[in-house]
Amino acid sequence: MIVTHIVFALNGLLFASWAARLPYVADQLDINDAQLGQVLLTGAIGALIGLPLAGRVAQRLGTRFTLLACYGVAIVGWSIVAVALLQHSLVFTMLGVCIYGVANGVWDVAQNVEGAEVERHWGKTIMPMFHASFSGGAFLGALFGSLMAQLGIGLPAQIVMCLAAGLIIVLTSTSKFLPAGNEGHAAQPADAASDPQNAARGRSAWTEARTLVIGLVVLGAALTEGSGNDWIAKAVVDELHGSESQGALVFAVFIGAMTIFRVLGSGLLDRYGRLPVLRFSFAASLVGLLAFVFAPTIWIALPGAVLWGAGAALGFPVGMSAAADDPKRAAARVSVVSTIGYTAFLLGPALLGYLSHSIGVRWALLAVGVCIVASLFAVRAAAPLKADEMQG
Repeated sequence: MIVTHIVFALNGLLFASWAARLPYVADQLDINDAQLGQVLLTGAIGALIGLPLAGRVAQRLGTRFTLLACYGVAIVGWSIVAVALLQHSLVFTMLGVCIYGVANGVWDVAQNVEGAEVERHWGKTIMPMFHASFSGGAFLGALFGSLMAQLGIGLPAQIVMCLAAGLIIVLTSTSKFLPAGNEGHAAQPADAASDPQNAARGRSAWTEARTLVIGLVVLGAALTEGSGNDWIAKAVVDELHGSESQGALVFAVFIGAMTIFRVLGSGLLDRYGRLPVLRFSFAASLVGLLAFVFAPTIWIALPGAVLWGAGAALGFPVGMSAAADDPKRAAARVSVVSTIGYTAFLLGPALLGYLSHSIGVRWALLAVGVCIVASLFAVRAAAPLKADEMQG
């Protein structure tokens, strides 16, 4: 179980150590917010390329070798980014970020497959804790990025340090994965392709009103999290006149709040129920986002970042649980909701770059607030299904 936590944490650390240094990237490449949005968009496109391939790759290679292969591809991508930044090349930076995006998309699926296998092995719900480990790793990555910025160490050198440490972690941790997750198999036809009834079910999930409204809930949660990940540090530097180190630190606070509430999430859900927790989460995110947008100083924006992160913590995993209420329809519905969520998480923050180029980062973030309000009104769809509402 511990090694699975480590893999999730490493994934978060690598991502956040990059996200915390986005102001450095913009300065090094001499690009505006719209062009930075293009850089982020190439990473999103890479991830969306990798996600559909991930299931077959993990099935053929097993989770251990899939993650090792992903890390090898990530090394290639990040190495290109490091060299491109030194050469001030926007095109090659985008290429490297895209390659990393492909690796990260496959990595995300593989680590969740391993997490599900561990969960079955232990016979208890522990998946939310794995996602808390991702957030915890991201928190450490953001702090590391802040420290490197404070010391005046450039992102290329930071990338080399992270990759070297990560290689040791990946090699040692994946060697201890459960045997069931490590056993690769020859690629088999997907269930939906080999069973016409399953294929019909997969398509019909896109026509179910409840599933699509849950997708709206998850869309708001994913966009809330993703926009904070990609734009908090940049907003602090550009519009609150903070240093790069301060921007990375505020980002770390955002991730830290999210991590804490993911750890507490299971208890809160058991005690108060799904709907009250979701309503509180979205309300907290909205208040925090508005406080951050309208704050005149970094120190007033900081509590806003805390509320924003805390509110963003549980929407995505709770939406996944809601989609899976009916075991016989879980696969198709979770597929629909996760597709909506990951698309918002990956593409939404990138598209904000184009808007922020015209009106500024913090004003652009108000578009996220509109989505939060829409998700808040959609929360009722996530109410647990009753027995007579499930398919027989």
